[in-house]
Amino acid sequence: MLVTETNEALPGGSSLLRNEPVQARSSARLTGLLDAAAAIIDEIGFERLTTAMVAERAGASIGTVYRYFPDRIAVVEALAARCVGRLMERIDGVIVESGSQEWHDAVDFAIDAQVDMYRTEPGFRAIRFGDAEVADSTSGETEGRRPFAEQMSALLAVRYPVERSADLDFALDVAIEMGSAILARAFQASPEGDSRFIEECRSVVTGYLAGA
Repeated sequence: MLVTETNEALPGGSSLLRNEPVQARSSARLTGLLDAAAAIIDEIGFERLTTAMVAERAGASIGTVYRYFPDRIAVVEALAARCVGRLMERIDGVIVESGSQEWHDAVDFAIDAQVDMYRTEPGFRAIRFGDAEVADSTSGETEGRRPFAEQMSALLAVRYPVERSADLDFALDVAIEMGSAILARAFQASPEGDSRFIEECRSVVTGYLAGA
């Protein structure tokens, strides 16, 4: 079962949060802060994001922001974790619904999910997947942080008859780096994405992983 709650999707639980939300109201407040950060990042980019901007957009005090995040970098990292958690949940859902038996199918599912999130998920464009880390949601563990490629490898091992290995982790890492760079270019000028780059991403990534 993949993560669905905001606090579960954050890397290492409290490793990024000064105070992990334990009540519904606190969780909603944290969600509001991340929603505000995502909206600002879509407007001006994460480089110019400040904690004061997040507080103002969320209608919260600066103290509320600092209750959860020590600085703006922690806000961006938490938003990245939430985005990747939601992405993994989508990929897993499609795998289960499709009844796919071949792990290479998950590559197409992952690309489709990323494209959809580029179009619909606020703040998603700011995520660099080679750097993004999330809690291990496929096994239910919440301790430690794991790179996105390792998360994908773990998911494949859960849903398909494939054995995890260092070679598979490396191949997925390279594929994610290539695919993410091409998709970022696809959405550089258009919110819908350039279909030529999207299809080239699919061709490059599936071709690279064909021998994995």
